[in-house]
Amino acid sequence: QVQLVESGGGLVQAGGSLRLSCAASGLTFSTNAFGWYRQAPGKQRELVAAISSGGSFTKYQDSVKGRFTISRDNAKNTVYLQMNVLKPEDTAVYYCSGGGVFNGGRYYSSTYWGQGTQVTVSS
Repeated sequence: QVQLVESGGGLVQAGGSLRLSCAASGLTFSTNAFGWYRQAPGKQRELVAAISSGGSFTKYQDSVKGRFTISRDNAKNTVYLQMNVLKPEDTAVYYCSGGGVFNGGRYYSSTYWGQGTQVTVSS
């Protein structure tokens, strides 16, 4: 049974930082690409960042480029999202996804999802 468990969300002031973690189990971690999505109230879920199975390739939504960094630790079966210079518009539930396709600079067709972690940025 595949499980993705997110942690690290919380309340932070604008300009602050948070690091989200996604601990994966039940799958061959090193052969899977992963992504972080977010969904704000009343909005569609959107891809924030993705990382290829080997970690060599990453993709970011334009609004987070230069502020967020996705990384992975294959020894710990964990994917991270370092979020710096947070803005109120970053407020959302953040979801970890795995088992998707990372090809041609795109990440899509995620197979597995975590339960989400709330990130709230106050102004």
